[in-house]
Amino acid sequence: MCRSVQDDSDLAYVALAKHFAMLAEPTRLRILYLLRDQELNVGALAQQCHCSQANISRHLHALTQHGMLRREARGNTVYYQAMDSSVYVLCTLACDKLSQQSQQQAALFGAVRPGAD
Repeated sequence: MCRSVQDDSDLAYVALAKHFAMLAEPTRLRILYLLRDQELNVGALAQQCHCSQANISRHLHALTQHGMLRREARGNTVYYQAMDSSVYVLCTLACDKLSQQSQQQAALFGAVRPGAD
């Protein structure tokens, strides 16, 4: 499963699970997408995510510690920028899969719907 790891150790799977755990929070995904092509500060992210600055700061800290964001202080303001482009590839694959499943379910339910011709 972990092709980049030479051995099939539990540590590799723990690291992979931690990586996915970072992405298992909707606010973190929104933050990552907002920072995909621009730098933003805590206040701007809080406003766009409709969350408190404290909540955004907590998520920013976790994402920064995990290496997904870069933090840069400019004067009294700290700006954040995405660092890990593989996140977007992974999310695109997941979104494509969800869309495909949704279309398959819609086709299935349309075919078995009572009164459908």
